[in-house]
Amino acid sequence: MATKSQSSDDGSLAQRWVSYSLTESESFYRNLFRVATAIVLLIALFPFYYMIVVALTPNGRTTEAGLLPAGFDPSSFVEIFQVIPLHRFIFNSLFIASSVTVFVLFVGSFAGYVFGRMEFRGRQPLFLAIVAISYFPGATFLVGLFKLLTGNVTVMGISSPNLFNTPAAAGLPITSLALPFAVLLLTTFYSQIPDGLEDAARVTGSTRIGALYRVIAPLSAPGLVTAGVLTFITAYNEFFFSQLMTTGAAEDWSPLVWGLTSYQSQVAIRYDLMAAASLVGVIPVALLVLFAQRRIVSGLSSGSLKG
Repeated sequence: MATKSQSSDDGSLAQRWVSYSLTESESFYRNLFRVATAIVLLIALFPFYYMIVVALTPNGRTTEAGLLPAGFDPSSFVEIFQVIPLHRFIFNSLFIASSVTVFVLFVGSFAGYVFGRMEFRGRQPLFLAIVAISYFPGATFLVGLFKLLTGNVTVMGISSPNLFNTPAAAGLPITSLALPFAVLLLTTFYSQIPDGLEDAARVTGSTRIGALYRVIAPLSAPGLVTAGVLTFITAYNEFFFSQLMTTGAAEDWSPLVWGLTSYQSQVAIRYDLMAAASLVGVIPVALLVLFAQRRIVSGLSSGSLKG
């Protein structure tokens, strides 16, 4: 009897929910959206909150931290710059990420124009081949890239340059993996620009390159911003190739992630300093996303609708 009564209650509850969703659909979906948003924000922001908790916990008591710090010691935000030159690691990451972003947008703009607005034999297979590169894992190129970028590849008596401990050693592999996505995104945007606008620019004396940068690129600003921001974030967070091609010293162009590992030694790991440095290091990316968020949302939504 209890089981039957319980199933009856569950059925009536489900019926009430269905009835509410039908009769008060606007209120139902508004509340459902709020609940889903709260869950997503909790999952996304909780790691940052916990890093703040660990960063504010005194050294030696980080294992005691829970939802609140085990004590209060903000000196870790000062100590992170005293233990290692954290500012130099951040500068290295910013320089590498900015260089990669500029190169990707420059080359991606030309490639997107060619694939999006010109017809030529083999266009589709070549475009698919370029996009397919983005799906290759970075580890696939590990051995070959290391030999190539350290001067161990010789072709017709000419050796490849030794780029070890330079920004190019970390930036070139990231560029090769980020460029296909930029080409795909910009091709989608450039192909939607009416031909009449480009023709009008060319009638006034502009070349194809002039029309690209005076008409097509400005009208595709959301796509350019989206490609640029996503490329910058990918390059800023990269560690795999940087670990391979640098020694880990700040003066050897090692990026921020390399610097975070410097707070651990054979005898101790300063979790408070690692958490504080992580929070400081994420500030440039957070500011970039904050200022470009409207363009990013517009770029992603427009690209998906137009594709």
